[in-house]
Amino acid sequence: MKDNSIFERYEIKYLVTNRQRNIIMRAMQQHMKPDDFGKSTICNIYYDTPDFYLIRHSLDKPVYKEKLRVRSYGTVTSGGKVFVELKKKYRSVVYKRRISLPEREAAFYLGSDLRGGLEGQIGSEIDYFRFYYRDLAPRVYISYDREAFYDREDDSFRMTFDENIMWRDYDLSLTKAPYGRLILPPNTSLLEVKTSGGIPLWLTSVLSENKIFKTSFSKYGRAYEAITKNSVSCAAV
Repeated sequence: MKDNSIFERYEIKYLVTNRQRNIIMRAMQQHMKPDDFGKSTICNIYYDTPDFYLIRHSLDKPVYKEKLRVRSYGTVTSGGKVFVELKKKYRSVVYKRRISLPEREAAFYLGSDLRGGLEGQIGSEIDYFRFYYRDLAPRVYISYDREAFYDREDDSFRMTFDENIMWRDYDLSLTKAPYGRLILPPNTSLLEVKTSGGIPLWLTSVLSENKIFKTSFSKYGRAYEAITKNSVSCAAV
């Protein structure tokens, strides 16, 4: 298996209008470069317990939280590469471990009772997670279009803009095309600043001058809230 990765960083989020996004991107031109892959569509399947324990716990804003998802870049075939990702957050620091394998192998492994199906330390951590939280299964599909940039002098500093964020709680396969219900209002993007240190002064100034403030935002959390609201509405009918 290749593309095993470990990330450790802060992730700071902002909701921005199209006007604010354009202002930020003009300021970025002197400091940031587009990611080598340019714009991309990212697709995810989030695994959770039948009662959605993982996302409910996350929304309570604990000191420590974790989640399991499978990610692809665009729609894939059953033999296409996906990433099984274990994402943890402790005291505002995000730790992400991921391992890549073909989509059909990821779906088989996560849907089975097999232990030791993944190699190495990352595989062991994912294995432990699966058997600590019983009855994990695909719960929500989330996709979005991302435009990514990194600092010209420090490629560990990244900025991403996500738009067309959609979710569905059926047809849960990365081999199916992105579609679903939109999460954000029109003309709005989610800006994520990913850094192992601080935010550069030029960006701090742009955000302050345009009254852009950080926010707590979870794509999966927003989808879960919509699912819960729909369930309550249906029960009341």
